[in-house]
Amino acid sequence: MNRKRVVVTGIGGLCCLGKNAPEIWNSMRNGVCGIGPLTIPDKHDLKTAIAGQIAELPEHDFDKRKLVSISRFGLLAALAAGEALRQAGLDARERPDMRIGSVIGVGVFGGDAIEEAYRAIFLEGKKRTDIFAVPKAMPASAAVHTSMIHGLKGPVYGVTSACASSNDAFSTALDMLRAGRADAIVAGGSDASLSYGIVKAWESMRILAKTACRPFSADREGLVLGDGAGVMVMETLESAERRGAPILAEIAGAGLSADASDIVAPTVEGPASAMRDCLADAGLDPADVDYINAHGTGTMGNDRIETQAIREVFGKHADALSVSSTKSMHAHCLGASGAIEAIACLQAIRDGIIPPTVNYSEPDPECDLDVTPNVARQRKVSVAISNAFAFGGANSVIAFKAV
Repeated sequence: MNRKRVVVTGIGGLCCLGKNAPEIWNSMRNGVCGIGPLTIPDKHDLKTAIAGQIAELPEHDFDKRKLVSISRFGLLAALAAGEALRQAGLDARERPDMRIGSVIGVGVFGGDAIEEAYRAIFLEGKKRTDIFAVPKAMPASAAVHTSMIHGLKGPVYGVTSACASSNDAFSTALDMLRAGRADAIVAGGSDASLSYGIVKAWESMRILAKTACRPFSADREGLVLGDGAGVMVMETLESAERRGAPILAEIAGAGLSADASDIVAPTVEGPASAMRDCLADAGLDPADVDYINAHGTGTMGNDRIETQAIREVFGKHADALSVSSTKSMHAHCLGASGAIEAIACLQAIRDGIIPPTVNYSEPDPECDLDVTPNVARQRKVSVAISNAFAFGGANSVIAFKAV
């Protein structure tokens, strides 16, 4: 089948590891853990003491009239998109000939806007909420505000599938570009989950770590929440070559599946199916893959199931794979995690470095892959895949390939 090839021409991101993609990657390759004390203003009775929290936002010159209707996760997405567009050398307002879209995933919504509305009505006794409460909170907010701030007039919409949202945004953009619905798409994910109500809800599930995120380690105790955003400029190879744009890697394929089983407990079959479909879509054999950025949340069940799924798909080659969970450093940014992890995959290909799984202290016989414990490793990476699995059994896998 002769279909359009899709490449990445720009990346952007911000999370607890840095205010931009180069800072994030530098922290990853050096095994820096950005998780620290949770310092939100209204902690009330929260037991959670740690998070992957953004210390400071980068400077920007966004129109203040647009900012009055934007919530935090929308602002994070727009900031990451601006960085990616600059690297791609793409200004939509100067390229009216190009159809440039915006597809941004989110795992939750504008929780900060909802909490402000509740506080205004129930605690402060106000008669109404902020007039922009709805557009701030809606899951599509990040996509539409990214479109408005950067003048993107191609297809625009939000994608929400819990922790698989970023990878689903990438797969959606891939399909749209292959189908010719756009020339370029700003795609990624954003989430700002560190507000009282959201953290309190996660506490009720009893899967949050108390001291650190330790994926695949036998003494792992759960996941750590974080906020952040990541964005890629994806465009057809023809468009990138015509513009003389930097080509960072190819998005070779995507695979999606559903467990159709349990709202929180994962299966082996669902993730394995998504990985197989991704390899088939990319025209790759299992032996072609060098690195897997694992979903690797640090919960007992997820890490064990993901290990089994990888072994089922890759067979003997599983022992030759380099695997790591960068969530050990940037925490679980929910709908943004896959987009931040895309930075790890792209840079692993470009620099030949596998980022580590930090905080690893004790091997688990049920997680017996080479998880790159604690220290980065040099290795040529021609193909990297990124796993994202979500509550509800939504599985989404993306393959990156050197160009």
